[in-house]
Amino acid sequence: MLGVIAGDIIGSVHERSKTKVKDFPLFVADSHFTDDTVLSVAVADALLNNRLQDGSYVQTLKEYGKDYMHVGYGKSFKRWLASDSLEPYNSWGNGSAMRVSPVGFAYESISDVMVSAQKTAEVTHNHTEGVKGAQATAACVFLAKRGDSKVDIKSHIEQTFGYDLGRSLADIRPGYKFYVSCQRSVPESIIAFLESTDFEDAVRNAVSLGGDADTMAAIAGGIAEAFYGGVPDAIAQEALSRLDAPLRTTTLKFCDRYTPPPTTIPLALKQSARTTVTP
Repeated sequence: MLGVIAGDIIGSVHERSKTKVKDFPLFVADSHFTDDTVLSVAVADALLNNRLQDGSYVQTLKEYGKDYMHVGYGKSFKRWLASDSLEPYNSWGNGSAMRVSPVGFAYESISDVMVSAQKTAEVTHNHTEGVKGAQATAACVFLAKRGDSKVDIKSHIEQTFGYDLGRSLADIRPGYKFYVSCQRSVPESIIAFLESTDFEDAVRNAVSLGGDADTMAAIAGGIAEAFYGGVPDAIAQEALSRLDAPLRTTTLKFCDRYTPPPTTIPLALKQSARTTVTP
């Protein structure tokens, strides 16, 4: 969960900047959370507080989306938020993958992860590729949390979803562009994790492809958090400090229940989490 948020914030200033290097400052003054964080926290809130209506995440995603209207949603999602519709719009975009990681942390079986990941996607992204991107991302998080090796994670994703994970970042990077589809960004985000040496390296790998940097770093960051056993303290604290109080509250509660929390959280952040309520 924190891995998603940290990846999102770190990648936020690199979106459309065509960054093709790994040597960049992790956080700068303009680093900020985007829709990746907001909708991931919405999914986490639904799981934490049993806010699923008939198994659907639609009401929670609508509520969070309207509470945070200016965080970088795509045009189709904005139209959906502004409408009264609760029906999906057949998207294959990577928005389904960016928000699904809490599912991989919260459930205890791969079958439950697959079912819930599909439900998070189908609120808006009911296209086959949209669902597949969400399920593949959640599966990676679950398998990593379970302690599977990178070899086994790679094999499972290739066999289950048909993604080509045999490419290297060095081969992908030169010709890679800004893609918002699951099929052109989720496999590359997973490869960013597979080639990483630690959490920070996974995020740097994702950003260095020069694509949809915040979303790809969020996807890679969520998997890396699960695999490496958490987010380094300094990165976690910096990411938490850039959230508003309601988002931070839900994030910390989710970490307490489901994920390895940072070992040191500044007192001010803890107090903020205790004295605010979720949206």
